[in-house]
Amino acid sequence: MAEQTPQTQLLKNVWQSRKALFAKHQTELGKFRVDALVSSIFSNGPFYHYVFDLCDLNLLYCSAEVEQIHGLKLESLTFQDILDQVHPEDMDFVSRAEATAIRLFQDKIGMHKITDYKISYCFRFRVKDGDYHLFNHQAIVLTTDQQGRVGKALNVHTDISHLTDSNNRRLSLIGMNGEPSYLDLSVDGEVTNPVPQPPRFTPREVTVIQRIAKGMTSAEIGRELLLSEYTIKNHRKRILKKAGCQNMSQLIALCITEGLI
Repeated sequence: MAEQTPQTQLLKNVWQSRKALFAKHQTELGKFRVDALVSSIFSNGPFYHYVFDLCDLNLLYCSAEVEQIHGLKLESLTFQDILDQVHPEDMDFVSRAEATAIRLFQDKIGMHKITDYKISYCFRFRVKDGDYHLFNHQAIVLTTDQQGRVGKALNVHTDISHLTDSNNRRLSLIGMNGEPSYLDLSVDGEVTNPVPQPPRFTPREVTVIQRIAKGMTSAEIGRELLLSEYTIKNHRKRILKKAGCQNMSQLIALCITEGLI
């Protein structure tokens, strides 16, 4: 057997350390039900997700799709690498959206409820070929400390450029676990008295919208939900009327950019 060189042993030690760190992160992420949270987020287009610590901006995990979407190397990826892909003209909006969200939790909703919300807004990201596409950003806070400060968070970035290239530059706080939603909020200036809005769509209608977004026909949706094709077609008509949209493409773009689902 060939004798190991110091360089070979060093590489082996580094690899074992990386495997141990990965296993630790996977165990930790399992506690937060990251897979279940990601599957609950409405995504219509290429997307990736990652978990990071807001205290030190340490990237704990990122899905492999970041390589196909941004052309970034997963093995050396940092949170700053992802941030650097944001369009320079959108950085101010992103900063104001984040600051507005935190201020609303501090002053109106309560920081103790921040883990019961999805924070949603849109901005432009540089993609692998160097162009900029419009993305929907959704964030879920996973942990807070005893002072209510945000710890770890899950971010999901979805390319929606095939649906729309128009950014309403608004913020939505989408309630989970029975919490009310605050939709289509301005990030310019003080939001003094945001009014919670009831869901525009019923849970059944949301289920139908999600399947429409996957390209399923009314007949296919009916078979999956054990409903008639006629019932699904009626759902589609009511959904379009509620949203004030002319077609399903407009509906999906509206749902994502305004945080309706």
